[in-house]
Amino acid sequence: MREVRVDLPENGYDILIGEDLEAEIVSFFAGAGFSSQVLVFSDSNVGKVHGEKFAELLRRAGKRPTVHLVPAGEGSKSLAEAERAYTRAIEVGLDRKSAIVALGGGVVGDLAGFVAATYMRGVPFVQIPTSLLAQVDSSVGGKVAVNHRLGKNLIGAFYQPKRVFINLGCLSTLPRRELSTGLGEVVKYGVIYDGAFFSYLEEHAEAVLAMQLPAMEHIVLRSCEIKAEVVTQDEKEAGLRAILNFGHTMGHAIEKETRYVRYNHGEAVAVGMMGAAYLSRELGLVGDAEVAQLRGLLEKFSLPTQAEGCTEDGMYAAIFHDKKAVDGKVKWILMESVGHARVASDVPEAAVRKCMRMIVSD
Repeated sequence: MREVRVDLPENGYDILIGEDLEAEIVSFFAGAGFSSQVLVFSDSNVGKVHGEKFAELLRRAGKRPTVHLVPAGEGSKSLAEAERAYTRAIEVGLDRKSAIVALGGGVVGDLAGFVAATYMRGVPFVQIPTSLLAQVDSSVGGKVAVNHRLGKNLIGAFYQPKRVFINLGCLSTLPRRELSTGLGEVVKYGVIYDGAFFSYLEEHAEAVLAMQLPAMEHIVLRSCEIKAEVVTQDEKEAGLRAILNFGHTMGHAIEKETRYVRYNHGEAVAVGMMGAAYLSRELGLVGDAEVAQLRGLLEKFSLPTQAEGCTEDGMYAAIFHDKKAVDGKVKWILMESVGHARVASDVPEAAVRKCMRMIVSD
């Protein structure tokens, strides 16, 4: 088992990473001081595979779990699903010391965290991510949210979990597309923070795609370490944490333009990273070599580098509904090299539109 600390002044917590964390989960819930009732969020896919097994672990810890299933997919990140969950929480008797657990991917984690942050003004929250995307990104850092029809993650909060349990064994059941979408966020960490990690991904791409345990353990561990380091320095995105949004401004626009159906999150972020790389080149920050290096790794991991079903005008309008836009200016995360990023808010419209045209496929 490996452990990463998110060392925050008031709400720090540990991330546990391993193949079999059952004993650690039982011990944690038995000794954490939570009330007996526990509400476990999962989706209609993950719940069928892992829901009852996890509920049994909670029973071994002396808890009374209720598994609350939501439909799989981005559509469940909604106020309507949150209201349905509040009703279920009230019906089963959750109190202010009752834990809410997210057992699933990023959608489940974001929704469960949003409900935990707002039910009775905040109840304990635990993350048990089952997808690679959730393990390396959305389960760590405390961002929780639901979507609005005008934009993604616009209704949310910063709300840290009490602990994150990452069971690498869950990855063995991942479909290839779900593996690739998680790798989109993994590549991001190499681009923005750690050039040596980017090189590792290039050199071990086959082992990663084969989901060999040493490679998977390393990429999950290093991704969590990087995110923990950034979040520890900037919990609520006042500065440095913004670099974690590399590729997300155009990525969110792509998701919105394609109605959250054509591309999953990591795929949209991959295309958004290419857009950000083109924009970085347009502004003279990087050259052709860095752009080609990023494209090559994304293609190795079967990630798209262009988006279908989008228009330049639609994407450009969408970026101003992004939560990173302030006073009509979009905060762009740009490459300075592989391993280093910077934030800019003074990017010319013409440059942005040119690079959007480069990632829109006819």
